[in-house]
Amino acid sequence: MKDMENLFSKAIGEIERILDAKTVVGDPITVEGHTLIPIVSIGFGFGVGAGEGTDPKKGSGSGGGTGGGGGVKPVAVIVVGKDGVRVESLQGGAASLVDKVADVAAKFVSARQPVS
Repeated sequence: MKDMENLFSKAIGEIERILDAKTVVGDPITVEGHTLIPIVSIGFGFGVGAGEGTDPKKGSGSGGGTGGGGGVKPVAVIVVGKDGVRVESLQGGAASLVDKVADVAAKFVSARQPVS
């Protein structure tokens, strides 16, 4: 049972290490005078189990385990520029946060181009 407690404590410690403000709010990216700050949603789950038993023919035994999984999904970009601050939602098709940030950055570049 002591080993199971150690496994559980290590799992919780890793989750605490992973989940901090920088995990949800990414590093700022500067594009043509605008600062883009990615925001992501994080989900995770884990489980811990242990057991002991005795079989008249095989004797006593015990076992335990822990496991988990998780994922990260881009949800928005905070845009900071000379005109103020706004949030761009990232609902839709791009496959990664990098793609989404590039999409938002492209909007600014094209918006700044003069119409001929």
